[in-house]
Formats: sequence, structure tokens, C-alpha cells
Amino acid sequence: MACLLEAPLRISVLSEVTATSRHYVDRLFDPDPQNVLQGVIDMKNAVIGNNRQKANLIVLGAVPRLLYLLQQSSSSLELRTECAVVLGSLAMGTENNIKSLVDCHIIPALLQGLLCSDLIFIEACLRCLRTVFISPVTPVQLLYTDPTVIPHLMSLLSLSQHTQEYITQIFAHCCKTPEHQTVLFNHGAIQNIAPLLISPSYKVRMQALKCFSVLAYENAQVSMTLVNVLVDGEQLSQVFVRMMQRDKPIEMQLTAAKCLTYMCRAGAIRTDDNCIVLKTLPCLVRMCSKERLLEERVEGAETLAYLMEPDIELQRIASVTDHLVSMLADYFKYPSSVSAITDIKRLDHDLKHAHELRQAAFKLYASLGSNDEDIRKKPILESGVIELLCSLTQSDSPALRVNGIWALMNMAFQADQKVKVEIVQALGTEQLFRLLSDPDTNVLMKTLGLLRNLLSTRPDMSSHGKQIMQAVTLILEGEHSIEVKEQTLCILANIADGNTAKELIMTNDDMLQKIKYYMGHSNVKLQLAATFCISNLIWNEEDGSQERQDKLREMGFVDILHKLTQASDPNLCDRAKKAMQQYLA
Repeated sequence: MACLLEAPLRISVLSEVTATSRHYVDRLFDPDPQNVLQGVIDMKNAVIGNNRQKANLIVLGAVPRLLYLLQQSSSSLELRTECAVVLGSLAMGTENNIKSLVDCHIIPALLQGLLCSDLIFIEACLRCLRTVFISPVTPVQLLYTDPTVIPHLMSLLSLSQHTQEYITQIFAHCCKTPEHQTVLFNHGAIQNIAPLLISPSYKVRMQALKCFSVLAYENAQVSMTLVNVLVDGEQLSQVFVRMMQRDKPIEMQLTAAKCLTYMCRAGAIRTDDNCIVLKTLPCLVRMCSKERLLEERVEGAETLAYLMEPDIELQRIASVTDHLVSMLADYFKYPSSVSAITDIKRLDHDLKHAHELRQAAFKLYASLGSNDEDIRKKPILESGVIELLCSLTQSDSPALRVNGIWALMNMAFQADQKVKVEIVQALGTEQLFRLLSDPDTNVLMKTLGLLRNLLSTRPDMSSHGKQIMQAVTLILEGEHSIEVKEQTLCILANIADGNTAKELIMTNDDMLQKIKYYMGHSNVKLQLAATFCISNLIWNEEDGSQERQDKLREMGFVDILHKLTQASDPNLCDRAKKAMQQYLA
């Protein structure tokens, strides 16, 4: 019997809720303005913290009526303001709520409301606009549709701390492209927002700071302007430096560091400036420590990687600052202990986003070890990171396998023999060849890149020569992309540069025929890579070159080289001519 009663009971509760919601909507159409106002106020109290009630009111058509009342000049200011407040509360519900509001054209209605002279009403409209625009489902382009909107918003900045907070937050969220940066810059964003950095309100200071971070990102014009701005007689860069002090909130430290990073990368601040070397870089390293929240560590690592990417000296300084490399190793083990995080919601969130930490660490490792061999040996070899990365190549996740092998490939690039030996020993030849048959093309490409880097600088093929040749043969025979085959032929060219390895190729007629085939291929990249292999095999200055030249001549390689000297591609033509010179020398 209980089961039979359950469904009707649920329906009756639902009907009761819908009937209550209907009552709120019906009152919006009352002929008495005072009753309408009281109805809106009651609706405001009913929707606070109640997402179900918000959804019901939207479904029952409350939004168009509220927008109508908000836009009517005959409505009292109090009624229009209360309508804006209710709409703002509805916007704080789910993403579906926001979509419904945007579909009802809430943005143009609220922007029109900003033309009113009443400050309280303007603040209510701005607060609602802020809530709508910071949602990921709202098209930011709606802010830029009417060219009069941005200058009008700039003019409202001086009205109150609330208008400053809401408008700067809207700008910070809606500046997504270089075009957006230009529009804001041209309408005086820097001059209007700079004074807000010393506002007595923390919220205003913080939103102004976020504005500058999005305005300066990869924008030389904005960055060059910022370095010359004075705020209350102080250079803007020094204001940012003060905001990075340890006693400031983490959010402020991190955003100020991003501003200076972007200005530096845009060429407005030198990489050896004290505000970068002594302030910004150490601040970003601090953000990578395990005491910070996951989001802070991700943002800190990614910003630090971006800051030092093109500069060897910054990479050197970072590599010896506050145990950065060992801190990064923790990114791959996070969260290492359930007991370390007592907040269950936080633990659940961090477990779902732990991959973002690993991704940030990969970027930072790649940046740290990209240009300097000494750094590569010291961040990497001493920290035990190689073993960690090798273990990631065995993951079930293709993304983790790709990132692990990619990081190893970067480490092996132009590395000394000690680093290469450590990588081979940690990875193991069995796993290396397993990766060469990985079904994921990205994994295969990165593995080929790793192998190419490991075999550069005259490789000794005595240990694994036959296995590598077998893997190369399988790839060249298989149904792989041009890029994969090009990379494989480049590996073969590297093999052909080693003394013991040359014999492995020269005694393998099947492999030589494959090289011959690719020299005549329709794709220039494959022709170039195959010609490079032959060039290394016939190089005059090495032992046995005459015998190799004679054999390759008999197989018809000289005829092919002669044809390639007439190739339309200048690189291929040049490579073929250099190879032919070995026969003429």
C-alpha cells in the first residue's frame, strides 16, 4: 500500500510547490502598484538560497514580467530596484537559470537601466550584470555589442566602491581576446582603473588587479603603458611588488605576480630587473609549495613556467630556489595522504583535479630543462624525477603516457651521456619498445622523439641495435601518418651516424630498399629524411665509406640522388647535392 501512495504524494507536494510559485508570479500582474512591489519583495525573500524555487519561477514566466517592470518608466524606483535584486538572485542559481535569463535579453535591459541617475538602482543593475557575466555560459561578446557600453561603464567607476567592484569584475571576466584588450585600452581602462589599486576596499583592489592581469597578457601596448603609470606618485610595478608581500592574501600575491610576469614577457620589464628576480620569481616559487591549495599550486607553476621559458638565467635561479624541483615531484603524488586533507569536499575536488597539478608540473619541468644542461642534470637527476616520469609511461591513461614520454624527450634533448643512460636504465628497453607499438599516435610520436634524442651524438648500437631496427621496420611498413614515418626515418638517419650502427643498416637489404622507396616518395619531408640517412651512410671521412658507397651505387642510389639534385624543393636539392659530393671527393 505504501508504494501505491508514494507517487500521488510526490505529485501533490510538487503541485503545492508549483502553486506557491504561481502565486508569486500572479502577484506581479496585480493592478495595484503597491501590491506588485510587495509581491516582488516577497519573491525576493522566497528565492534566497532556494534553487528549486528559482527554477520554478523561471519556468512559470517570472523573468519577462520582472524585466518589463524594471524597464517601465512608470514603475517606481523602489520597484525597479527590487526587480533588479530578484533577477540578480535568480542569476545566482544554476547555469540553466543564467541561460534562461540571457535568452530573455536580460543583459540589454540591465545595461539600459545603467542610464538611470539613481545610484542604488545602478548598483542593483551592475550587481546582477556581474553575476550574469561571470558565468561561463554567458557569451562575453554581449558586453561589446553596443559601442557606447564600455565608455559608459568607465564613467560609472567613480560613483561608489560598489560600482568599482562590479565593473572591474565584469571587465576582468569579459576580456578574453586581443580585440577586447584594445577596446578597453582605447576607452581609458588603465587611467580609470589604476587609482583603484589603492582603494580602501580589498574587493575593489583585487578586481582592479585582475583587470590588469588580463589586459597585460601577451599585450606589448598595454604592458609598455603600464610601466609608465604612477599611482599616488608610485610606479605601478612597485605597487604590484607591494601586493606580492607575504602578509598579503595569496590571491593578491599570485595575481600581482601574474601582472609582472606578463609585463616582463611582453618586453616592458627586463628579465634581470630586481622586481622579477628578487620578487616575482620567488613569489611564484612559494605558490608551488604543498601548503598552498591545488588551484594556487597549478596557477603558480604555470605562471612560473611562462615567466622563465625564454630566459636561461631565470631558469637557473628558479632551479636553486626553495627546493622547487622536489616540490614539483610532489605534484605527481598528490594527494599523497587522505589524512592531510580533513575537508571531504576539498579532498573530492582535489582528486578530480589532480591531473591539473601534473599538467602544470610537466610545463614547469619542460621550461626548467629546456635550455641549460647544468639545470637539466641538477633539477632532474638529483630529484628522482626520471623514475617518476618513466612510471607514468606505464599508465592506462594515454594523456599521462604522452606527458611522461614528452618530458623524457625534452630531458634527452642535447643531454650528456649520463642523463641519457639514466633515462634508458629507468625506462627499460622492454617498455621503450612497448611504447613504439602504442595504439595512441601521440604516444608513438613522442616515443620516436625520445629515441631520436637518445640516439643523437653518434650512438653506440651494440646493445639494442637489432631491436631498434626491427621497430623501425615495423613502423615504416605499417599504416602510419607521414609525421610518424618522417620521425622514424630521422631516427634511422641518427642510427646511420654511428659507427657500429652503419653495418646494421648496410647488411639489411630490406631496410635499404625501404630507404630507396622513401627517397622517391611524393612527400618532400619523407624524401628529405631518407636522403639524410644515405648521406650519413656514405660520408667520406669515416671507416668503410668506400665499400658502402660502392654497394649503394650498385643498388641505384646514385641515380636517385642525381635526380633529386634537380628537385624543386631547395632543401631536398641541397641535401642531394651534398650527398653527391661524397662520391666526387
